[in-house]
Amino acid sequence: MKFFANLLASLIICAAAAAPAPATDQEMADVVGIWSGSVEYAGSKLPLIIKIARNPEGGYTATLDSPSQGATDIPFDSVAFDGKTLRLELTRLLASYEGTISDDGSVIIGEWRQGGITLPLSLDRMEKAPEPPARPQEPKEPYPYVEEEVTYESADGSIKFAGTLTMPDGDGPFPAVLLISGSGQQDRNETILGHKPFWVLADYLTRHGIAVLRVDDRGVGGTTGNAKDATSEDFAGDVLEGVRFLKTRKGIDAKQIGLIGHSEGGLIAPMAAVRSQDVSFIVLLAGPGVSGAELLPVQIERISLASGLSEADAREGRELQERVLSIVVNNEDEEEMTRLVREVLLAQYEKLPDEQREAIDVEAQIEQRITALLSPWFRYFLKYDPAPTLKKVQCPVLAVNGELDTQVDAAQNLLAVARALEEGGNSDYTIIKFPNLNHLFQTAKTGSPAEYMQIEETFSPVALRSIADWILRHTEKG
Repeated sequence: MKFFANLLASLIICAAAAAPAPATDQEMADVVGIWSGSVEYAGSKLPLIIKIARNPEGGYTATLDSPSQGATDIPFDSVAFDGKTLRLELTRLLASYEGTISDDGSVIIGEWRQGGITLPLSLDRMEKAPEPPARPQEPKEPYPYVEEEVTYESADGSIKFAGTLTMPDGDGPFPAVLLISGSGQQDRNETILGHKPFWVLADYLTRHGIAVLRVDDRGVGGTTGNAKDATSEDFAGDVLEGVRFLKTRKGIDAKQIGLIGHSEGGLIAPMAAVRSQDVSFIVLLAGPGVSGAELLPVQIERISLASGLSEADAREGRELQERVLSIVVNNEDEEEMTRLVREVLLAQYEKLPDEQREAIDVEAQIEQRITALLSPWFRYFLKYDPAPTLKKVQCPVLAVNGELDTQVDAAQNLLAVARALEEGGNSDYTIIKFPNLNHLFQTAKTGSPAEYMQIEETFSPVALRSIADWILRHTEKG
């Protein structure tokens, strides 16, 4: 999940790449190149790299990298330079930059504006962009299995899904799993912060005799459809379209098709399982066992502590989150909800030091927060209690989590999942809490999301082995 991360970070990482727009050619030769700097807000630094190039058709283009998030080549919509002042606009991130280049062309001093915040940003010229961190677990060809690009349509023809199916060598039939990503629009590899956990997971499982289908989410990559007004329940329907597709494939054991859901995907998998007899088992990777309204305050507190904030500050953040979410959950009237949330947030901004408050467009930030709170997906997530659905799940269940998970707290959620399954009479479930693993199932130190990008490991080998072994035991292939 990617809830309530640093404002700048969350806006940047969610940007979708598109063709950069050319700028007017105004003798920018001295500004062409690679520039680096960092914006700092509330004690956190976010490194940025801006690359400016000459457009062969005239004018110039510029792109933005956020190395700590694994976001690269986000195109600026406009670039202007008058020989002294550089102006950049990135409208879909509500971001802009304006700076003045030094006489010797070595530094640009200016301000970064985004989401109602204005922050100083000095850019230094670089000879070349830094190399991305190593990702040693990423699969390398040739693969000892068959990989195929696949497409299929929803039953009503409204959505075309695109994904990758990996099949073990041989005639089969093989057990199969469909991978379900976490919140936000994800590609088939669940690419996040330079990691591709679903690619690594699919490779491992297929090498061990399990077919894997991983699919782009609605509106991402080759998959059509609009996720704007969709909820987790809609995504469960998308999952069942994938199960229906797998049943048609030669070499797949139609009676041994399971689901593996990560984070929100672990919320969706049980929904799909109780709607279809074709789902024979489910694996919940850091899947929520409580409502979003219960989960998110714990999340913000744990992330704050892992990031080095004091217990008092972390507790204050949790209490603020609880107040805001309680308003959203208990008010159906949007006008009343907006009024109450605005009052709470305004009071919180008043507590900021003058210097920080003056750098913020408070109204813009509040409007942005309220817009997110009002989205159909978010309101559904806040109110949805997974327990009643989990009680109806009768197929085998593996629920795993990392002890250092700060986004879906292991103690809170594994206990709730186990309780619901037990109360529902499910006699075949396994609960595992892995020591030293974070939300992405990486071996970590603190579990803070700030570590994700820096860790070379994409998916713990211990967790991979445990997942594969459990599936093979339950499909009688081990």
